[in-house]
Amino acid sequence: MRARDLAVPFPTISRTDPVLEAARLLAANNLPGLIVVDDAGRPVTVLGGTQVLRLVIPGYCREDPALARMIDEPSADVFLRGAEGRTVADLLPQERVEPPVVEPQATVLEVAAVMAQKRIPLVAVADRGGPMIGGITLDALLDRMLGTA
Repeated sequence: MRARDLAVPFPTISRTDPVLEAARLLAANNLPGLIVVDDAGRPVTVLGGTQVLRLVIPGYCREDPALARMIDEPSADVFLRGAEGRTVADLLPQERVEPPVVEPQATVLEVAAVMAQKRIPLVAVADRGGPMIGGITLDALLDRMLGTA
């Protein structure tokens, strides 16, 4: 089986898209992250779900999670509003993380090796320098490797 056979249509996001749209895509599709693409649809980096959380959680709670316990649930819900007006570009690290990309003819083992090497639970499938044709999550990869899919 090749990467093109495992790849599924995968939601992507651009640097100019709102952070809240990224959060909605992550939640709606139960994804560990999103692949950020350029205007031509080519993968440029990965936005991990935890990067979205880092933007909406106050710094003092990230530094000391015990402080988060002091905030009641209705007040905690307000923190997501802090992401309004922010874009995906605001979440990306200064040093661009190369996205995990495999070509459509890559084997299952190649896909697994790229995931393990990059330590990112998703890969983009694209011809070299071409637009993304789909994505593969760790969950889908393991299902295939274990024969449970």
